[in-house]
Amino acid sequence: MDFNHIILFLYAAILAGVPLLYGTLGEIIIEKSGNLNLGVEGMMYLGAISSFLAAYTFESAFLAIIAGFLAGVLGALIYAFLTVSLKANQNVTGLTLTVFGTGVANFIGERLKMTSEAGTVIVSDSVIRSLLPMKLGALSDIPVIGKLVFNHSILTYLSILFAILMSLYLNRSRIGLNLRAIGENPSAADAMGIDVNRYKYLHILFGGGLCGLGGVYIALVTCVGNWQPNIIGGQGWIAVALVIFASWKPLRAVFGSLIFGALSMLRLYMPKSIIDIPASIFNMLPFAVTCLVLVISSIRMKRENQQPAACGVNYFREER
Repeated sequence: MDFNHIILFLYAAILAGVPLLYGTLGEIIIEKSGNLNLGVEGMMYLGAISSFLAAYTFESAFLAIIAGFLAGVLGALIYAFLTVSLKANQNVTGLTLTVFGTGVANFIGERLKMTSEAGTVIVSDSVIRSLLPMKLGALSDIPVIGKLVFNHSILTYLSILFAILMSLYLNRSRIGLNLRAIGENPSAADAMGIDVNRYKYLHILFGGGLCGLGGVYIALVTCVGNWQPNIIGGQGWIAVALVIFASWKPLRAVFGSLIFGALSMLRLYMPKSIIDIPASIFNMLPFAVTCLVLVISSIRMKRENQQPAACGVNYFREER
């Protein structure tokens, strides 16, 4: 494997890691509010199909991104209403959201294909060009660094920006510290005068929007605007595991998404002259590593790197 081949592999790993990063950041902010949402996959599906429909109908990348974000917000709103207001079981609600989002997206996608004479549905070239890697002049021409850092879609840079801002928000802002207090002990936070339910709603909705952006990236960048059945392909579940791998830290999620992105791309860049492994083994690798991460994390994780104490437990104010 020569040096250029390694650079191409790392570049592909970054591209594959972007939707994972969006899903991981969305789930981190949701869990920091004290809710466990296993519906990441469903919200990514809703974001994917909504952005695809907007891009196909209006031929606007901007509207497609907004539509994908809002679709994720809508999915999260359903989850928030059931778990925060109605106190429904969070695990069951999240799983139901995944089934709902997957079904809706695949149903609409198949209906679009059936109405197309060509049997396939592709968004316009103008939308795809808007989301192609940006050329940043001389920066993009820098050897190695230019290819890896300064040659990406606006959605890639936006994901990194969200990770940085979220880290600052959670650790340096008063609102972020209040949110962390809710995730650890909502009763104490409530006693301090913090509106627990409002905090939960706002951050669950924002987290859902980030998951929706992950779906936007897959639909319009990874798949180049060509709708495919089961387009998310389990990446939402990997994002849920990445939250644990990143220890609920947004900046660590950047590196985690890069690692798992590399695992998903490994089969395309591993020279067969070195080792001949069936493609199915490589397809299984990210999920096998996900299981391994969960086992190791549960055994060795320190208290400061654990899930928020109240995560997954509904808050009943009258029991405070």
